[in-house]
Amino acid sequence: MELNRLTAISPVDGRYRGKVEELGGYFSEYALIRYRVEVEVEYFIALCELPLPQLAGFDRGRYEALRDIYRTFGVADAERVKTIEQTTNHDVKAVEYFIKEKMDALGLGDEREFVHFGLTSQDVNNTATPYSLKAAMEAVYYPAVIELRDRLAGLADEWSGVPMLAHTHGQPASPTVLGKEIRVFVERLDKQLAQLRAIPYPAKFGGATGNFNAHAVAYPSVDWVAFANRFVNGTLGLERSQYTTQIEHYDNLAAIFDALKRINTILVDLARDMWTYISMEYFKQKIKAGEVGSSAMPHKVNPIDFENAEGNFGLANAVFEHLAGKLPVSRLQRDLTDSTVLRNVGVPAAHTLIAVASLMKGLGKLIINREAIDRDLDDNWAVVAEGIQTILRREKYPNPYEALKALTRTNRGITQEDMAAFVEGLEVAESVKAELRALTPHTYTGIFVTRK
Repeated sequence: MELNRLTAISPVDGRYRGKVEELGGYFSEYALIRYRVEVEVEYFIALCELPLPQLAGFDRGRYEALRDIYRTFGVADAERVKTIEQTTNHDVKAVEYFIKEKMDALGLGDEREFVHFGLTSQDVNNTATPYSLKAAMEAVYYPAVIELRDRLAGLADEWSGVPMLAHTHGQPASPTVLGKEIRVFVERLDKQLAQLRAIPYPAKFGGATGNFNAHAVAYPSVDWVAFANRFVNGTLGLERSQYTTQIEHYDNLAAIFDALKRINTILVDLARDMWTYISMEYFKQKIKAGEVGSSAMPHKVNPIDFENAEGNFGLANAVFEHLAGKLPVSRLQRDLTDSTVLRNVGVPAAHTLIAVASLMKGLGKLIINREAIDRDLDDNWAVVAEGIQTILRREKYPNPYEALKALTRTNRGITQEDMAAFVEGLEVAESVKAELRALTPHTYTGIFVTRK
């Protein structure tokens, strides 16, 4: 069966492909090959710049022609690499041979053996993968999540004057402000995004077992550690681990995945809260002409965007959790399990972006329903009991908590009239009664910073 969006096994490459198309430039097989080519070309140029004695005469004016090998790298080039791989049965070696073909075509064949000089496959994989991940994060992930964060901040400001009944344990609780409740998620995102940005993108570059064995035996006078640090940290913008086996130990990569998982978990919390507010009728949803909410019940407008977001965040987190738990564990100096799972980094990234897009869509549909919000406040006068008893404590009134408990902890609704009668019956100064009369479910909302 021909592969297309209808026959794809994964919905990432099928139903949702249009939402994550740009990730193909960072996480596809094509992208992996292209980033490998870039690492190999830049490594060759770095050897020329060192320079190694045999490369001292290399024409520096040919650097840009070399860089064009990866700058212009297309799907047809990737197909050529895969064709070579059919013979080599080794994906990184196929990249090496591809670059040598290109160098031959450029008339640079005399220096071709310095492509992949002294390297093992993981020197290329453990630089290309974090390099592509970093690029994807900067180009795609951060813009999407920051747009969502800013949308939430805007809603927090817009709703900063909307009192709302809070619910703890699902029960009516001391009132809050809708905008502040949204601001909670803004702060959580800000803190976790800052932690995520602080994690370096780790890379391994040190030969077959991390000790530059081949490099050192060929050129014992070269400071290969300093060279590798300049190349990885400077040229590629990653952070080279100083002591490794054949592979990167992936601890910081695992930290990145854990941080992404935490951010997704925050957004699951948001999606569930929005879903709940819709079920409570605190929000209505914009109706789109021709759209069907339920196949059986015509009246329904289901909160599908928040449900879609929750599901996709869950799928993303399941894979992030596996990546974070698996990658730091390898048998002795290396096994191939890391390579197997690293090919799936784009999967949770895709599900995350799908979920973020769904959240944005859902937030864009919300219509605040002040009538329902105000009705809940008016129907729950018992929630001001906390404020009344606290003022009475200040006044050293005897057993204020117990008095309010006796009034409110019943199986009947407490009305405005009930509270007014209670206040009027208190043996306190008229000024205190005035304070108490001013307390309503609409005004007893506390204080908070509306904007940072």
